[in-house]
Amino acid sequence: MAVWTRACKAGLLELLLRERWVRVAAELSGEALSLTAEPGSGEAAVLNGVVNGNAEAAPGCVRRVRVVKAEAGGLGISIKGGRENRMPVLISRIFPGLAAERSGALRLGDAILAVNGVDLRDATHDQAVQALKRAGREVILEVKFMREVTPYIKKPSLVSDLPWEGAAPQSPSLSGSEDSGSPQHQGSRDRKVIPLKMCFAARNLSMPDLENRLIELHSPDSRNTLILRCKDTATAHSWFMALHANITALLPQVLAELNAMLGTGGAAAGGREVKHIAWLAEQARLDGGRQQWRPVLMAVTEKDLLLYDGMPWTRDAWASPCHSYPLVATRLVHSGSGRRSPALGSELTFATRTGSRQGVEMHVFRVETHRDLSSWTRVLVQGCHAAAELIKEVSVGCTLGGQEVQLSIHYEGGFTICREEPGGSVLFHYPYEKLKMSADDGIRTLYLDFGGPEGELALDLHSCPKPIVFILHTFLSAKVTRMGLLA
Repeated sequence: MAVWTRACKAGLLELLLRERWVRVAAELSGEALSLTAEPGSGEAAVLNGVVNGNAEAAPGCVRRVRVVKAEAGGLGISIKGGRENRMPVLISRIFPGLAAERSGALRLGDAILAVNGVDLRDATHDQAVQALKRAGREVILEVKFMREVTPYIKKPSLVSDLPWEGAAPQSPSLSGSEDSGSPQHQGSRDRKVIPLKMCFAARNLSMPDLENRLIELHSPDSRNTLILRCKDTATAHSWFMALHANITALLPQVLAELNAMLGTGGAAAGGREVKHIAWLAEQARLDGGRQQWRPVLMAVTEKDLLLYDGMPWTRDAWASPCHSYPLVATRLVHSGSGRRSPALGSELTFATRTGSRQGVEMHVFRVETHRDLSSWTRVLVQGCHAAAELIKEVSVGCTLGGQEVQLSIHYEGGFTICREEPGGSVLFHYPYEKLKMSADDGIRTLYLDFGGPEGELALDLHSCPKPIVFILHTFLSAKVTRMGLLA
């Protein structure tokens, strides 16, 4: 695996917390991301001229604000207070991406005095809610910012509100150390330190990013996601690449720990060394033909390709992948740029196909950088070829011309068809160079033609022939590659 240089960065970012943007001081080290709430960030703090995404407002001034709702989605605010609470009706939350935030004229702590001419100065909370619901698509709000009531609006706390706990258990070598895999709370400061080991840094995965300013950080167990917003596209790219580089630089340590865990006692790992492991985005098909990307962890061993929903830190978790495919029956069928993507310019994807008893199973994966694409292409192609040399031979029982026979395909020796009984005589034996044609019906029959007097051989495999077809392709590909390297 290539050696990665770890990046260090520091700066002001925004964190999506309880459906509102909070200003944080971010500090990136080689193994962790530290987030510290900036003073006043819970009071609609100003960042790059915006207040929680909206313009400043002077206290005491009554303002008329016009908000137009989109076809989908409401006004996009939550309110607190009301006559029964001896408080004005206050805007307590502004939801990102909805009409109120897009107007750029409302802020947390605004008292709503009237809605479309309906006076709310003496309204109860329910009366205010009903007035807002009846307001229609175009809403005229009379509001006044009241700084003295902003303590009534709860300040978001990184410690209590950031949904990241339970992201581990981490690897055995780190359990009990100060870097435990769950964010660390630093004294009384509103701060969290998030270990980067086996996190997934992504763009445009769980949240649309039309402005190219968002970074997603998914936890190792894939249950929690951190959304960070940068001031511009260039800053977002710089932070993302630094996060991605530091996560990647930790992978050799992860591989060493995994192999040490699986190698204890020998049998647990089945003698299969983990060669590569990393997060990807997998294309999932939804109802109605729609598609979306979802995080998936891929591991490649000496013989298998494994897919997980979360990082398998224990033997039991490792033994229970979502999918397991033999490398020798898998092939890489596409690797390169895909369709246009708002955040990345173009999606970098590769696809795998595996021959199984159910037919051909295909997966499409997206990576975040060209270096990732190159790495995965090399790992899969070389892994399939190495698996062929390791396995050497596959055999399957089948029927030929009404008699039970066994077909054996040897990586070096070619094709052998013999009678099924113990010590059965060899009916046919051909090296690879004699193979003129191979085909299958996708159901149970494999056709082989070696140009011999027997003509085309129709072998009934009693199940889907695709595994044998894919293994044959891998054997041939590995031999051709080896011949090219030796030439």
